[in-house]
Amino acid sequence: MTSLPPGHLSITTTKRRRYLWCAWWTGAPTREPFRKPDAFAGGARTLEEARRAAERAAGRPLDDIEPLWAGAWVRLQAGLPPFPSKKPKRPRPEQPPPGQSQQRRRPDRPPGIPSRTSPFTLLGLAPTAPLAEIKRAFRRLALVTHPDQGGDSAAFMRARWAYEEALATRRELSGG
Repeated sequence: MTSLPPGHLSITTTKRRRYLWCAWWTGAPTREPFRKPDAFAGGARTLEEARRAAERAAGRPLDDIEPLWAGAWVRLQAGLPPFPSKKPKRPRPEQPPPGQSQQRRRPDRPPGIPSRTSPFTLLGLAPTAPLAEIKRAFRRLALVTHPDQGGDSAAFMRARWAYEEALATRRELSGG
């Protein structure tokens, strides 16, 4: 008496929290080319219910395999490739060698600000103002110029530029 080759059962969940099973008993599933299941069905409320239905269709016990095989069949039914191709990773920007700080990009000067205008002048501060004072001045100015507070967007952009430029200048002077 010859024994039958082992059958395979893959069960996955559906969007409606039911179970879909796929069974292969005439041969194992393959990736290339994707081998379709010998039988499949969905709508089982429990894993055990899905297993019983699959074994009833196969007429014998089935061994469990990964749910990705049933997922591949679902994707194929939807007109997609059975296994999604991996996207190539985007190259990371070059990192400076350890011990060297990365240069911060200075904010672009918005239109309407003469090239010699100091950010500290726009904030109403002395060029030697400490970091906390720069932040306080920007917050006060933002409450007046922000469009959500009834201010002008161009004036807010100038205030934001002055704040970022003053912070960058302060960092350069403090060495970090």
